[in-house]
Amino acid sequence: MFPGWLQIALVVLLIVLLFGRGKISGLMGDVAKGITSFRKGLKEGLDEPEEEPKAVENKKTIDGEVVKSEEKDKA
Repeated sequence: MFPGWLQIALVVLLIVLLFGRGKISGLMGDVAKGITSFRKGLKEGLDEPEEEPKAVENKKTIDGEVVKSEEKDKA
C-alpha cells in the first residue's frame, strides 16, 4: 500500500499551490539552521571536560544524599 509516483506528485503540487515556493524554501532553510545549531550544541557539549565530584569530609547520608556534617564525632 505504498503511494505511487502520481499520488506523490499530486501531494507535492497541492503543497506548492497552498504555501507557495518562497514559503517552503524559507521553511526548509529554517529547518537546516535548526539542525546545524543542534549539531553544534552537541559538539560543544562533548568538548567540555566533565567535572569530578568534590570529596566531602565529615559526611552523613540523609535520604540517599551525602551532606556535610558540622558536628564532630564524639569518640
